[in-house]
Amino acid sequence: MSTVGRIHSFESCGTVDGPGIRFIVFVQGCLMRCMYCHNRDTWDTHGGKEVSVEELINEAKSYRHFMNASGGGITCSGGEAMLQPEFVRDFFRAAKNEGIHTCLDTNGFIRKYTEVVDEVLEVTDLVMLDIKHMNDEIHHDFIGVSNKRTLEFAQYLHNLGQKTWIRYVVVPGYTDGDEAAHQLGQFIQGMNNIEKVELLPYHKLGAHKWEALGYDYPLEGVEPPSKAVMDNIVNILSEYHGNVKY
Repeated sequence: MSTVGRIHSFESCGTVDGPGIRFIVFVQGCLMRCMYCHNRDTWDTHGGKEVSVEELINEAKSYRHFMNASGGGITCSGGEAMLQPEFVRDFFRAAKNEGIHTCLDTNGFIRKYTEVVDEVLEVTDLVMLDIKHMNDEIHHDFIGVSNKRTLEFAQYLHNLGQKTWIRYVVVPGYTDGDEAAHQLGQFIQGMNNIEKVELLPYHKLGAHKWEALGYDYPLEGVEPPSKAVMDNIVNILSEYHGNVKY
C-alpha cells in the first residue's frame, strides 16, 4: 500500500528551491513560527490534503523532461518536510528508483534521531538547511523556538558528509547585522560538506496570507534589504566560505 502524506500543494516547475527546474512538494505542518513566513497557511499539521506517494511520483514523472534537461529534480519543502519523515523517505525512494534527483528543504528542527531520519538522508542528494539566527535568544523571539536542534542537525549533516546548502534569510533589523553574519560564518567554517551559502532577501509576498487567515503580519512596515546590505553580508560570510550567493 502506498504511503500517504499530508501536503499543502506542489509546484510543477520551480526554479528557486534547488538546482535546475524542480517539482516542489510543500509538506503540511510546521513547528517554527517565523515572523516572515510566506507560507503561513502550512503551519497547521491537520490542514492541507492527503496524497499518496504513488499519486505524487506519477505527477512528478510527467515533468521528467524539464527536470532532466535542466539538472533539476524533486524538492520536499514546507511547512517542514521532516515532520512526515516516512512519507518523505518513501517519496524520495520512489524518485531515486526513477533516476530523479532529490532535495530536502528543511529547518532542521529534528526532535528525535530515529532510524527513519537516516533513511531519509540515504535517499537525499542535497539538503538545503535553513539557519534562521545563531543567537538562541533572538532565534526564540524571532522564530518561536530554540535554534539548538537546527544547529545540532547541521553538525549531524557535517558528520555524515551530507551535501548541504545553507540558506539564510536577511531580514532588516533581525538578521542583517554584522555580528550575526560573523557568528554564522564561524559556525560553518570548516564544514566541507557545505557546497554553498544562499542568502535570501526578505520579501513581503506572504503578508496577504496572514491577513487572509485573520492574523496581524508581525513584520508590517519592514522593507526588503538593500543591495548594499546584501553585499555586506556576502562579504562577511565570504571570509568563512568560498561560495556565498544571493
